[in-house]
Amino acid sequence: MAEFFDALETRDPRTREAELFARLPAFLADATARMPGLAKWLAGHDVSTVTDRAALAKLPVLRKPDLMQFQRDDPPFGGFADLASRRGKRIYLSPGPIWEPQADGVDHWQCARAFFAAGVRPGDIVHNTFAYHMTPGAFIIDEGARALGCVVFAAGTGNTDMQLDAAADLKPGVYAGTPDYLKVLLDKADETGRDLSSIRRGLVSGGALFPSLRAEYAARGVKIMQCYATAEFGVIAYETANAAGEPNPGMMLSENLIVEIVRPGTDDPVAPGEVGEVVVTSFNPAYPLVRLGTGDLSAILAEPSPCGRTNTRIRGWMGRADQRTKVKGMFVDPKQVAQVLARHPDILRGRLVVTRDGERDAMELHVEARGGAAPDIAAIAASLRDVTKLGGAARLAPAGSLPNDGKVIADERSYG
Repeated sequence: MAEFFDALETRDPRTREAELFARLPAFLADATARMPGLAKWLAGHDVSTVTDRAALAKLPVLRKPDLMQFQRDDPPFGGFADLASRRGKRIYLSPGPIWEPQADGVDHWQCARAFFAAGVRPGDIVHNTFAYHMTPGAFIIDEGARALGCVVFAAGTGNTDMQLDAAADLKPGVYAGTPDYLKVLLDKADETGRDLSSIRRGLVSGGALFPSLRAEYAARGVKIMQCYATAEFGVIAYETANAAGEPNPGMMLSENLIVEIVRPGTDDPVAPGEVGEVVVTSFNPAYPLVRLGTGDLSAILAEPSPCGRTNTRIRGWMGRADQRTKVKGMFVDPKQVAQVLARHPDILRGRLVVTRDGERDAMELHVEARGGAAPDIAAIAASLRDVTKLGGAARLAPAGSLPNDGKVIADERSYG
């Protein structure tokens, strides 16, 4: 049995990086020529110079609210999609709302390699329980499985009793869906005497796969792997397995994507290992999104994967980066915290902590000093007031004491 989906997965990392950035300038030039929204967003930047990560980091991060505003101003796609490419394709509407056009090609969402890494092989029957309406989730799975040579039962969501009857007849070997719905199916099968013992593997997404749930599935004879996917890019990263079929740490990035981790609220990449927002650039000619902030948190794993694939790994989905928080009736945004920190170069990192002082909201900016610097705490508090228009304190935190969890704003108020 082949160990890898294709030769791309085992390229020398330097070759992969060089090939991606060799393609990028011409791709950006073509995309900005055809997409007026993207051209407007990148106005003033010479895309021909974007030949490495340092140059890419000089481009602005496009976040979902920005894209939504473009689409409201110029519906449906805001000038970010090739209208001529829609013929024979689908259009989706994701929460936000954000319109998403389907790209050309077979398995352009790169889900087949995630199935392969999960131990799924051609001929397997996949019971797909993702929703087939409005959003592309089910189609990401569907097209990936069929590209691998699997047979797909388009189960969709709900109708648990009918799904059980179908699975009992079809005897699928693979479950695809959210992490928790398989437990609903298995528990209901046990209650009603249906036989779902054919299901031995699963590929899940769209929610957290908690270790206890994975262990429960393993005890029931089902090996579950997960992938991290979005409507805009499809599968961004996926789990790989060791020789025993157990998951390796982290998730392997998909090929043909450039993934960065940036400090939430900024355009700036963080150091390897530091938690930040996942930012993705794709080579989708129908929907060319450049430095799109997903709003999800993760971090780079520096060590190579023991599975033999050579791409970069991330720690997987670690929560949301959008930490906009209402304080005293006004929203405080991570961008504002970044503005405060930028005014004081002797600050290494900061974290705004929001609490309650009696019956009133209170906020305090905890900062770590850069090197042997001695930040002016009073000046930092004044900057905080100036930027947010709200009163708040500042405090010098011991070096290394701020959690590496990607949080710029920590809301510690009790809502119980």
